[in-house]
Amino acid sequence: SSAKLNKIDSIADIVLKEKMAPGMQILIARHGKVIFRKNYGFYTDKKQYKVDDNSIYDIASLTKILGALPQIMKANEEGKFKLDDTFGKTFPVTKESNKDTVTIKEALSHVGRLQAWIPFYTQTLDSITKKPSEKYYRKSRSREFSIKVAKDLYLRSDYIDSIYKRIAEAPQRENAGYKYSGFAFYLFKDYLEKVYKKPLDKLDEEQFYKPIGATTLTYKPLEKFKKEQIVPTEKDSYFRYQLLQGNVHDMGAAMLGGVSGNAGLFSNSLDVAKMMQMYLQKGYYGGKRFLKTETIDKFNHRYYKKDSVRRGLGFDKPQLNPEVLATCGCVSDKSFGHSGFTGDLAWADPQTGIVYVFLSNRVYPTMANRGLVKEDIRVKVQQLIQDAIKE
Repeated sequence: SSAKLNKIDSIADIVLKEKMAPGMQILIARHGKVIFRKNYGFYTDKKQYKVDDNSIYDIASLTKILGALPQIMKANEEGKFKLDDTFGKTFPVTKESNKDTVTIKEALSHVGRLQAWIPFYTQTLDSITKKPSEKYYRKSRSREFSIKVAKDLYLRSDYIDSIYKRIAEAPQRENAGYKYSGFAFYLFKDYLEKVYKKPLDKLDEEQFYKPIGATTLTYKPLEKFKKEQIVPTEKDSYFRYQLLQGNVHDMGAAMLGGVSGNAGLFSNSLDVAKMMQMYLQKGYYGGKRFLKTETIDKFNHRYYKKDSVRRGLGFDKPQLNPEVLATCGCVSDKSFGHSGFTGDLAWADPQTGIVYVFLSNRVYPTMANRGLVKEDIRVKVQQLIQDAIKE
């Protein structure tokens, strides 16, 4: 019922009143039709720019399923690698490292004993000023310093190799259980670009985003859109020392020049929904087949369910443990999606035909602003959607 859906407004009001985020976009589609699409609040507390349909958000880890995964699935479908292939075989930098025998299937399910993350940037800061070191950065682009990390901040071109090296050399976790890690998504970026001889952002744009009509879904949005269309994330006071607007918030992805498999994508709610709809329709969208049905089924599957691992391959799935609020606990087992650090959630449920997208910049003015996470706002909205369709 639409009365139930309008209760979403009152949750949004709480978010704005409690300053959990300055603004957000919420979209719900059912059976391929948008049934709810609203924008709330402003870009920042200055209230200069209102969030509208065209506002573009940094969607953080939604990049894993919307940027890396389409290409990973395609490469798998084409027989470029098998799920049981090892890191050593697939990613040469990890050969003979402690990750040599980790399999792709393990890593994409987050059971490969990989560390959660490494703050790569800390090693590039001046030990005294804690600002980006002259050794690694320049204020303007040159051949030697060509990687754009943020406004007026360019990293040494040869530094990318050391990021992959550090991933290869990072100690493995003792515990073999579930631990969310972005490492595989860094390595896959490099792998895919070598296999297809094209940058990841170009691959995605040509094969998925353009044909699907997802015009705002993009890496490096400042190359295509006015700054005023892009919602800022954080006032960074630890690495880039600026308000981030159009340059990716994730530090690792920033050090890869804004294009990575773990983060880097920006979008409005509608274009995220288009990709989710394509997945929901098992690889088919707008009269065109993008991926095989069996590929989607293969990746939207829990391979380690007996070990209580809720994840599919790349895709997040509903929690198995009721204490963990990955979703509202009211979506079907076949449903899938992902959340993002900047305050996002994208979820699709084949059983109800629902695609739900929540985008925000809860990291403004600082990522310490965790109200949206603590109050499970994204999940509460999801619950309202389920209640509304039951009526």
